[in-house]
Amino acid sequence: MSDAIASRIHAARSRTMAWLDTMQALGEAHGVSRISGAHDPHAWPGMLLPGTYNALMCRDLLAGEVPDVSAWLLRHRRADGVFRIPGMAPEDVFKKPDAQETWRYIDFHVTNYSLGAVFAADPKHRPVLDFVRPFLDPMTLKAWLSDRDLRDSWQEGNNIVNLASFLLLLRAHEAESGAAVGRAFVILFDWHERLQEPATGFWGVGQLSNPTMALHAMAGSMHNFHLWYAMGRELPYQRRAVDYALSQAPQVVSACIDVDLVDLLVHAHGLIDHRRPEIEAWLLALLAALLAFQSDDGGFADEVAGTRRQDGWVRGYSEPQGISNSFATWFRWIAIAMAADVLWPGRWRWRFRRMIGIGYRRP
Repeated sequence: MSDAIASRIHAARSRTMAWLDTMQALGEAHGVSRISGAHDPHAWPGMLLPGTYNALMCRDLLAGEVPDVSAWLLRHRRADGVFRIPGMAPEDVFKKPDAQETWRYIDFHVTNYSLGAVFAADPKHRPVLDFVRPFLDPMTLKAWLSDRDLRDSWQEGNNIVNLASFLLLLRAHEAESGAAVGRAFVILFDWHERLQEPATGFWGVGQLSNPTMALHAMAGSMHNFHLWYAMGRELPYQRRAVDYALSQAPQVVSACIDVDLVDLLVHAHGLIDHRRPEIEAWLLALLAALLAFQSDDGGFADEVAGTRRQDGWVRGYSEPQGISNSFATWFRWIAIAMAADVLWPGRWRWRFRRMIGIGYRRP
């Protein structure tokens, strides 16, 4: 069975690369992509940014040609280094009641992914990171952490890994910031270690009494775990996190949940000696399910029913679930690639992301 699945990966990759070609936006530079077949760029030109950064990072992961659209991507960058989707208006976005928190979440998310795509096209790019400098002040960082709401640990996991990714970029590109970034990570690790739940290894309120909260705690905490991977630290209670992940059925749920479980298990497989044969069996089962979920057109859908929106743009662009889109296609290929890299080491040339966050794999 495993050899049959391996051969299917080759065919699935070719079909996805062909689908990505069909997402090329007419009249735009080579590599500028619609987010799905339902996306009308004339009605929603701003969605070309997420369509493009998802497609570029998917191509990069699959070790395909990565068109150099870095100049096009940088047109979406503000002077302080933040990337924004054109057309997003304050009255149309929401993540938290505090408008500043809403924009910070959206800005962090879009900027992380936009920079990932820029680096895929131009690995020598030097980012503008002025927006992250305030967090080098210990009191600013501590105040921001005190406002993290672990009733929504999934959202906060994204906030934290995105901030950490920018701090690491600052250290990598500006040597003089190294000491300040080091102090910031001391604060980040201290906050995490005080609030981590020993029974699961996760962060989140209500996770021990509510299965949905537990699942969301896992999804959020997988992002937080990247801080430990990137800094080479031993992750506390990692065995408990593995136990939880293996208790979940290896079946298609959503692009986010599926990749979160795979990321958690793949990193644990490489870092600790705990239930490795069971991890491999679980990954193989999910891999078969993911390959079977590929759409006829070669892309992947997120979920099978409902409406999909751009994260945070609650009164903005929407499209039906169940259709191929570049967000889900990239996320599902991350899960496939990570699982395949454990099951058949070195068989494929995957190019995992350089920045922590979704798509990153610790070397």
